[in-house]
Amino acid sequence: MRSYRDMVKGFVEDPQDASEYLRVSMEEYEKDGNLDAFLKAVRTVADARGGISKLADETKLNRQHLYRSLSAKGNPTIRTLDTVLHSLGLRLTLAQVFDNTEGKEAVID
Repeated sequence: MRSYRDMVKGFVEDPQDASEYLRVSMEEYEKDGNLDAFLKAVRTVADARGGISKLADETKLNRQHLYRSLSAKGNPTIRTLDTVLHSLGLRLTLAQVFDNTEGKEAVID
């Protein structure tokens, strides 16, 4: 029987599915602050795309640095995260959370 993580790895081989998976993971991080869960999602996509060694080759980042940065205790810099996501065919984007004029959450379609 396949593990849940193996099933997810099969799902995120598709770039669009990987993008959606990480978008939802980021939304969950915004709600609960669980960075480990978000980094695990990034690792899952990296594993589905050939693993950390391949990611290190593509990004020119040290393999051990990537393992540490994407580990449960990892705290990657924005530059490392940006480099990793670009290598996976993704990018960080920003969206307005609050309407600054009224202090309410912005509605974004």
